Amino acid sequence: MDVLNKKHFLTVKDHSVSKEVFDLYYDEELDMLITSPQPELKSLGKYYESEDYISHTDNKRSLFEKAYHFVKNIALQNKLNLINKEQVHKGKILDIGAGTGDFLLTAKNNGWETIGIEPSEKAKNIARQKGIAFVDETVVLENHSFDVITMWHVLEHVPDLDAQINELKRLLKPTGTLIVAVPNFKSFDANHYDAYWAAYDVPIHFWHFSKKSIKLLFQRVDMDLVKVLPMKFDSFYVSLLSEKYKSGKMNYFKAVWIGLKSNLKAKTTKEYSSHIYVIKNK
Repeated sequence: MDVLNKKHFLTVKDHSVSKEVFDLYYDEELDMLITSPQPELKSLGKYYESEDYISHTDNKRSLFEKAYHFVKNIALQNKLNLINKEQVHKGKILDIGAGTGDFLLTAKNNGWETIGIEPSEKAKNIARQKGIAFVDETVVLENHSFDVITMWHVLEHVPDLDAQINELKRLLKPTGTLIVAVPNFKSFDANHYDAYWAAYDVPIHFWHFSKKSIKLLFQRVDMDLVKVLPMKFDSFYVSLLSEKYKSGKMNYFKAVWIGLKSNLKAKTTKEYSSHIYVIKNK
């Protein structure tokens, strides 16, 4: 997707690594934002070299990191409950962007056959020590071979969005379930923090989705969006980072207030900080 004839939406800084400035353009047809310019693949890795990118480590050095991992353990159980609800008979699960492997470990311990994809060698090595198996690319995997495919905050990182969606369609069994979690640029906290909203996370977030955009993108490959669920913890995590970007410090009390306010507003608007999308074949 290019940004020709797209309306300029916002100018955003990479607060965590490069301090470079990027533009967000609005795609009216798909109701989504596009980051521009998008870095070339060969230079993309340097933008992930941030202490704030804690999903690639198991560090628990600070109060923030300890809180993150405490909440993550709760979220892992919620994710497991979700896949067990959507697919009653345990089979094969693929987690794209598996990080340090905690979700796959949780699923594996519950009887699922697991495989992961993870570009970060650092994160992958941590996961392998937990017994998680990986393949380097999805192209080596057979057609329609997975009961569940998950992408937890990963789709926004994918350079070729259309190719990725087609690959998900190829890999999923006809009766399988795809679960995608992404930030929501229409949330209260996104509007409140504006250019400081941490979930814009340029330039490693190429795309910024709405509920409408997810529905339309997967309709193109004959898949249905069947359920949208809130990720209520995300508003607090994102607000903490946004406060840091805005003022230079975490401002815990203010961030918790904005996170809480975002969730309360979303009870009416249905626009949470992040959403989980449950998608199935037609």
